[in-house]
Amino acid sequence: MLLGRNPGRLADAVSRVREAGGRTPASYRADFAVLDEVRAVGAAIAAAYERVDVLANNAGLLTSVRRPTADGHDATMQINHLGGFLLTHLLLDRLRAAGPARIVTTSSLAEAWGTLDVDRPGRRQVSRWLAYGASKQANILMTVEAARRWAGLGIVPTCFFPGLVRSGFGRQSPAFSLAGLAPGLFRSSEQGAETLLWLATAPDALLPGGYFAGRTPFAATKRSKDPARARRLWQSSLAAVGLAEQSAP
Repeated sequence: MLLGRNPGRLADAVSRVREAGGRTPASYRADFAVLDEVRAVGAAIAAAYERVDVLANNAGLLTSVRRPTADGHDATMQINHLGGFLLTHLLLDRLRAAGPARIVTTSSLAEAWGTLDVDRPGRRQVSRWLAYGASKQANILMTVEAARRWAGLGIVPTCFFPGLVRSGFGRQSPAFSLAGLAPGLFRSSEQGAETLLWLATAPDALLPGGYFAGRTPFAATKRSKDPARARRLWQSSLAAVGLAEQSAP
């Protein structure tokens, strides 16, 4: 199944998958900037499927920090972390039914410069790049804590850095657009997806809590792997999306 925000791009993705695989995948639309839409799509997917074998949390955005979301959070943090965090919890029973199931989250080298307040993840940031880095820290910390909580349930959470991918991402940033002019710096979308596909399918990729790039373990900063920070972020993220602690094992 495919989940996307933009109807036109979602339809294009469905067409590409159909051409490549000979089947038309189910598709769902939701904007992670609106948590009610995440709740609605999570309920729809849970109603349609008895099990979810792989959940790829790949929603990502680099946007202005001037306007919070309708839910009152920094938009980058909500779209890049809180939306996927909520959807994962809404599909937890379906992931447990698959056993082993995989959760693959897209992070970034940008975690190194993020200014993440783990007790207030949705707070407004002073720049889009600091907000983006904070959200990428949150992706890794979520993976660390999810592995601690859920590995015993047959769920394998991992995350990865795809490299700099040549796409429409970051086109509002002059620095990112300028970097795209450097030959050899950016990878194709297909190359960027290689590690995701490996984590989603390969038997030797069942490594709970791992962070990867190029199909090999990748170093993250200590603060992005700190178990204590991961637990604090988990609790504050539950509160931010309106979930109670008993919603998770």
